[in-house]
Amino acid sequence: MDIAVIGSNMVDLITYTNTMPKAGETLEAPDFAIGCGGKGANQAVAAAKLGASVMMVSKVGEDLFADNTVRNLQAFGVDTQHVTVAPGVSSGVAPIFVDDQSQNRILIVKGANNQLLPADIDAAAAQLKQCQLIILQLEIPLPTVYHAIDFASQHGITVILNPAPAVAELDIDYACRCDFFMPNETELEILTGLPVASEEEVLRAGQTLLSRGLKNLIITLGSRGSVWMQGDSVHRVSPTAVQAVDTSGAGDAFIGCFAHYLVQNGDIRQAMQLASAFAACSVTGRGTQRSYPDAITFQRFLNA
Repeated sequence: MDIAVIGSNMVDLITYTNTMPKAGETLEAPDFAIGCGGKGANQAVAAAKLGASVMMVSKVGEDLFADNTVRNLQAFGVDTQHVTVAPGVSSGVAPIFVDDQSQNRILIVKGANNQLLPADIDAAAAQLKQCQLIILQLEIPLPTVYHAIDFASQHGITVILNPAPAVAELDIDYACRCDFFMPNETELEILTGLPVASEEEVLRAGQTLLSRGLKNLIITLGSRGSVWMQGDSVHRVSPTAVQAVDTSGAGDAFIGCFAHYLVQNGDIRQAMQLASAFAACSVTGRGTQRSYPDAITFQRFLNA
């Protein structure tokens, strides 16, 4: 197994609107779609669609969404033997609102994701030990994230921690034990309390985290590309210019693609460049997982 994703799955409830409603306002929206999402599931699917061997450790609710979520992961080739039901709770859901400028606003209800516990990692230990890399996010309880980091450290497994959604309570000492810490600029602002409007501000905020002991800090900046900071060095990756339709899940596309290519050849810069292109390709279609290209489609996009 190449990659294990320990994290969330969500049911995306996507409304496409011309204008975001104001407080107390009711508007008619032109379109709606239901999709499978969640940061963990998105990252797992992105890597799997590119050909990575991926397993997932996650929880679904005791509801009508559960079977569809598991079938969806399996359809993309993700190993789901450790995606289990949390009795008596709903699956996680994410109402998403996308405007005509392709900007999105998202609410999440964690549901069963809150029931993913350290014991679930222990139950999957035999398979997890065989993985080269573990991806984590923060849509599951922090003690579970910390337990996963402890497990990876004990067994010499590379860890990517995507601090999303960002929480000020995150123990940076645990983050420093991860090989890669990958926030976007909004998450960087929340974690540091510093402004990130300009590249200079982004780098200054990033340096405050590096000074705490982070090994590799990769900041995704949307249409501004991404930055890799390590020690005193800074490496910038330019964005791939596209006509964006829906930016939902672009950060997850970046991380899943990055993980795939990192496992393939260990070249961080190349993995970032390919991840930037993969994320750009993803925003040209609607939805999250459904917008991620497979390996053949992605190669066609790169050659265009």
